[in-house]
Amino acid sequence: MTSLALAAFIAQATSRSRLQPDAADCVLALAPLMLDLIDQAGSFLEPQHYRSNAAGYTRNLIFDAPDASLSLYAIVWLPGQWTPVHDHGSWGVVGVVEGVLEERSYVRLSPDRGANAGIDLARGGTVLLRHGAVTSFVPNPAHIHVTGVPAERSRAVSLHLYGRTMSNFNIYDVAARTRQRIEVVHNES
Repeated sequence: MTSLALAAFIAQATSRSRLQPDAADCVLALAPLMLDLIDQAGSFLEPQHYRSNAAGYTRNLIFDAPDASLSLYAIVWLPGQWTPVHDHGSWGVVGVVEGVLEERSYVRLSPDRGANAGIDLARGGTVLLRHGAVTSFVPNPAHIHVTGVPAERSRAVSLHLYGRTMSNFNIYDVAARTRQRIEVVHNES
């Protein structure tokens, strides 16, 4: 069952994303919607959206557009769980529903010529996103980061809206200077 808040968000996000072909303009139009959505999370998040796994962070699908143009996930981060260093190949808007989510960015030092080797990355800044925070990213240049929750913090839950079905992304091995495309799994809701 879809709540009115979630249905309104999906309708507005679909409309606004179609009106804004530029990724930076798109996230600018969608960030206020995410801010409102996280305030209403209690009206649509159900127990299955809070599923977690001790083996790693858990992606719980909330919405996937039939044309693969949008996807919305509730991601649950238990203490000590992190993504690999990755990019998305899409724009995204993230809102924190619970806890503190940490994002550690990377800066690409070598030009992206499409090769999966010879990639030089340097660590960038860190952002701490607590309950109510909204952040966004665009793919030009690739937004490369690692996200998670340090072991000494409590669980975090965040909502992630992407400009495509997020079924794969590039992960980076910083020391080996490589990247590879991987498939990522999620729980159906």
